[in-house]
Amino acid sequence: MTDAQTTSVADLPKVELHLHLDCSMSFESVAALVPDMTLERYRAEFLAPRKCVNLVDYFRYLAAPLALLQTGHALRIATIDLLRQLADDNVIYAEIRFAPHLHRRDGLRSEEVVEIVLAAVNEGKTLYPVEARLILCTLRPDDTAQGFEILALAEKYAARGVGGIDLAGDEAGYGLAEHIPVFRRAADRGINVTAHAGEATGAKSVEEVVTELGVRRVGHGVRSIEDAAVIDLLIDHKVHLEVCPSCNIQIGVFRTYADHPVERLRKSGVALSINTDARGPTDLTLRQEYQRIEATFGWTRRDFVAASLAAINASFLEESLRGKFTHSLVELSGETEIGPSSSLEIPTTNQVRT
Repeated sequence: MTDAQTTSVADLPKVELHLHLDCSMSFESVAALVPDMTLERYRAEFLAPRKCVNLVDYFRYLAAPLALLQTGHALRIATIDLLRQLADDNVIYAEIRFAPHLHRRDGLRSEEVVEIVLAAVNEGKTLYPVEARLILCTLRPDDTAQGFEILALAEKYAARGVGGIDLAGDEAGYGLAEHIPVFRRAADRGINVTAHAGEATGAKSVEEVVTELGVRRVGHGVRSIEDAAVIDLLIDHKVHLEVCPSCNIQIGVFRTYADHPVERLRKSGVALSINTDARGPTDLTLRQEYQRIEATFGWTRRDFVAASLAAINASFLEESLRGKFTHSLVELSGETEIGPSSSLEIPTTNQVRT
């Protein structure tokens, strides 16, 4: 048995697809921007309670980091520090999402925000062994024009490291009408898409983003478990779920970790990956999330490696690089049996199709 094969699940190489920049400010990054910051103040202002009333209540705790991230300097510090956090978690590939138009309060333009974060990612990659792409978010309350602006930015910077677009925000309070034209144009132009759904509301929300927006990746999507027909839809359309268990529990979607459907979804045949979502307010690392799943559901090393392989397959990484990261995951984890007869077989999916 190799050293890699005796590595704990927490130390396995990882892939993270669902990760918000403004929700991932560590104490170190905040203290670098606010010199008199104390750990006690950081915990009071930047961490959400262990249990929030709901998703909208949770959003209140994003105000403090977002207020900081309004300058090029702050965006650079937070982005490089996030790559440090990823390296500490042994994440070898990540997709980092944010809404550029939320960082314009002090005069930055959306284009400048994207360029600053891209430059910081490239700088961070010289310091830490992490590959990353960006996902640009349009938000549920945004109108179609704002969505088209985000889409244009994703298209403009696709060759420089922007992997695609996301629809985020309050799914319970806003429908899809304003966003359907945006996602149809994205499909026409070959821009990768994902959308949050099936967290604050039920399985119907997941069905809607798959059928009306044409996504083949869903942020969360865990309440699909409430409707067998939606599970069948996910499997038939090869939809990948970006699952974030601890955050779901924190906002009250499920009462306890044991209640979370991640294991039932996996056993049903739905493709999924494990993610933190919001490392800051949820006070979480991906190592911790792996340990919680192992302790609660008994996932094995092979289960976690299979989830990371599924994540690479559903990623917005260029096709030419997917093989490299697939082989890195297999080699670094010590799981060498990969092929048609293996439980680590990679399904073939198209993550963005209408």
